[in-house]
Amino acid sequence: MAGRSDDDEGRGAGPRRDTRGIVLACDLLARVRFRRRLPAEPLRRWVEHYWLIDWDLEEPYVSQVVPHPCVNVVFERRGPADLAPGTGLVAGVGTGVFSTKLEEVGRVCGVQFRPGGFRPFLTPPHPLSTLTGRQLPLEEVFGSTEDVPSWILDPDREDERVTALDTFLLSLSPARDPAAERAMALAHRVRTDRSVLRVERLAADAGMSVRTLQRLFATYVGVTPKWTILRYRVHEAMEHATTHPETDWARLAADLGYSDQAHLVRDFTAAVGVTPSAYARAAAQAPSATG
Repeated sequence: MAGRSDDDEGRGAGPRRDTRGIVLACDLLARVRFRRRLPAEPLRRWVEHYWLIDWDLEEPYVSQVVPHPCVNVVFERRGPADLAPGTGLVAGVGTGVFSTKLEEVGRVCGVQFRPGGFRPFLTPPHPLSTLTGRQLPLEEVFGSTEDVPSWILDPDREDERVTALDTFLLSLSPARDPAAERAMALAHRVRTDRSVLRVERLAADAGMSVRTLQRLFATYVGVTPKWTILRYRVHEAMEHATTHPETDWARLAADLGYSDQAHLVRDFTAAVGVTPSAYARAAAQAPSATG
C-alpha cells in the first residue's frame, strides 16, 4: 500500500496509492500516465479522488477494472484534441469487469465518489440502485452540460483540469445528508475492517435491522451490503496477488475471513474472470511501470 493506509486518504494526507480493482495494474501503468488528485476541501466528504489518464499508444491496449461500489463521473476524449470531441457520462456501480480499448491518443478526467457519496449531487435525488450497471450521458443526469467536457478536458495544465472538475461539482450545490454520511461511514468500515464479514454483524453494530441496512445501501450505494463486502475482499486478494506472487491462498482466505480457500477462489473467479493463481501468474509476468 505504499506506506499509506486508507484512513490517511480520508484525513486529507493525499489520494490513496494502491491499485485495487485495476486488473494487472502494472501492465496498464507501463502504457499510460495515471494520476490521482484530491478535490477541493468542500468536496472531500463526498468525493474520494479525481483520476486522470493520458495515453499515446503505438498499439491498442484493453484496460480492465473490477469496479468499486461507487459512482464515477467520467470526461473523456479519444483521439487528437483538434478532431475528437469531449464527452461526459455518469457510470453507476459496475457489477462485472469493465473493459475499454485505448487506442492512439486520448485523455480522461474522472471523478470517483465515495460509496454513498453521489446521491447528494442528484436533483431530485433518487435511489442509486437505478444507476447500477448503467452508463448515462452527463446531460441525462444533470441537464444541460454541453460545454462542460471541453472546458474540463482542454487545458494543458493538470491543475487547471482539477480546478475545472472542482468548479463543475460545486456548481451542482450538493447538500449534506445524514443518511449519506451514514452510508459512507458503513461502506468505509467494510473496506478497512476485515472483521466485517457478515451483513448481520454490520447491521447490529450500526444499530439497525438487516432490512434497514439493505435499504440504505440500495438508496445511497446502489448495491447490497453483501455485494460490497465480497467486492472489497476480492480487491484485497487482487492487490495481494499483485504484490506477493507466491501467495499462500489458503492462508489469505483465512485472513480475509473465508471459511476455506474454495470460497475465496469462487468469489475471485466470478469477479475477475480468472482464478487467483492464474491472476498471480499473469501479474508476475506483467511489465513494470516506467513512470
